Amino acid sequence: MSDASPADHHQFLAVGEGEAARKIAYIVRPKSGSGAGPTLIWLSGYRSDMSGSKAVELDRFAGENGLACIRLDYSGHGLSGGSFADGTISRWLEEATAVIDHVAPERILVVGSSMGGWIALRLAQELAGRPGAPKLDGMVLIAPAPDFTSDLIEPHLTKKERSSLAERGYFEERSAYSSEPNIYTRALLEDGRENRVLKGIIETGCPVHILQGMKDPDVPHQHAMKLVEHLPADDVVLTLVRDGDHRLSRPEDIERMLGAVRGLIR
Repeated sequence: MSDASPADHHQFLAVGEGEAARKIAYIVRPKSGSGAGPTLIWLSGYRSDMSGSKAVELDRFAGENGLACIRLDYSGHGLSGGSFADGTISRWLEEATAVIDHVAPERILVVGSSMGGWIALRLAQELAGRPGAPKLDGMVLIAPAPDFTSDLIEPHLTKKERSSLAERGYFEERSAYSSEPNIYTRALLEDGRENRVLKGIIETGCPVHILQGMKDPDVPHQHAMKLVEHLPADDVVLTLVRDGDHRLSRPEDIERMLGAVRGLIR
């Protein structure tokens, strides 16, 4: 385990202009020695940040193998500025893209957890064919939640939640991971529809390894299987963890994540 605190060596990048301007916190571990592998990119989930156990262990793995690693906090998360209530998939994707553009790695391997898996897929679409964009060597998706707003939230909204969206522009939901409730805004749901990826073939142009717990209460394993159906052009491995939950943060789960990363690097 790494005992380094994100606050010890983070930097800030200004993203957006005017009222949309916010400072995004990020950490770059430079490659060491003659490491020729890709730069590892960590993309967190909804309400998670770059100080979580999986992110820290990915960074440690990078250090042990001479690889560069980039972690960031979306606006409204962790050390970054901006309001969480202003967050949307487009906004958080813009921030991840801006940090990658700023650091300018030549090759990347993206590891996305939960909502970070959705942002990873959108990132692949944004980078595809873009002049000067880094080459995407591979993708590890942990309990990926693409289109979760339209597929996993909206169909199950209660009458009370729909009324709250109409009247207040958001609704709250009790969180299993924090004493503070989850907040879902109308803007997040509307923007989510514009960023859907499970509507046709997704071409990442790289091998993909998906890790999914079968006891995940937030993203059912059938959702991961649906994602596989939308990746017919890629080399895809789906690992189902029979007793795995949504976080997949146990030591054995983290080893699975690092093993998937190691396999894609090879």
